[in-house]
Amino acid sequence: MSDTDPRNHAGLRGLGARHRGFGSVAGLWLPVVAWAAVVFAFSSVPDLGTGLGGWDLLLRKAAHMVEFGVLGVLFARATGRPGLAVALGTLYAVSDELHQSFVPGRKGLAVDVGIDTIGVLGGVVLWQLARARRRLA
Repeated sequence: MSDTDPRNHAGLRGLGARHRGFGSVAGLWLPVVAWAAVVFAFSSVPDLGTGLGGWDLLLRKAAHMVEFGVLGVLFARATGRPGLAVALGTLYAVSDELHQSFVPGRKGLAVDVGIDTIGVLGGVVLWQLARARRRLA
């Protein structure tokens, strides 16, 4: 492995790499931070609902999975390590539910951590499939 090989960087691509500048680190991690801020913003809205009656619960849970699926892709892209990406995404899901427990009209639920983690896993799998496809091309 060369010194610039991402596998040399303990799952934190770009961090501590002598041959990578701030731009590459920012390019990997700023999207993660930006998307985490979007998730935080949605979680800060009191009594967030779709207004679609019986569909409300299903749509909100699907939105959780999509939000965290995107986060999973971004963590996988930034770290280059699927397992680490899932762990980081799950930790963020726990912190998100803890945050929601302090928002009026919202609840922090363990089941939502599970739903969020399923989303993270889905995003990481999609990232892996895309990466494998690029290698074959």
